Amino acid sequence: MLNFRFRSVACLCSASLLLGSALRAEAGEMPVSDRFIEPCPKTPNCVSSRDRDEGRFIRPLSFDGAAEQAWKHLRTALLEDERVRVVAEGPGVLRAESTSRVFRFVDDLEFRLIPEEHIIDVRSASRVGYWDLGANRRRVERIRERFQALMAQR
Repeated sequence: MLNFRFRSVACLCSASLLLGSALRAEAGEMPVSDRFIEPCPKTPNCVSSRDRDEGRFIRPLSFDGAAEQAWKHLRTALLEDERVRVVAEGPGVLRAESTSRVFRFVDDLEFRLIPEEHIIDVRSASRVGYWDLGANRRRVERIRERFQALMAQR
């Protein structure tokens, strides 16, 4: 009887942990510091302009001119993708979600404006799974292309 109760409690605790993780992932929580984007986890399903690992590093978006104009163009570049939605925005910080076409996986994007360096830091990470087959890197590069095209129009 004691063994049955222990197993039941263990199963209940495990289920609670899994549910809690799923709810946090659904809410789009991303670890961020006060100023910079966090590095990626050790899994190959994330890219960040602040990561020191060569496999997860991606160049930040760079711009000439006014930071306010660059920020406006970033927002426009993001919203040109029908699968991306902005979920939070504050002074110099923007969070978005991108949903995959087939399996409806949600990836998190984060951008931080560093006006004195004329860059926008970027992080794109899968919420689930281990490997993303390069999807986050390709997404950031598409955003970069649209962003640079918009900046060239000014």
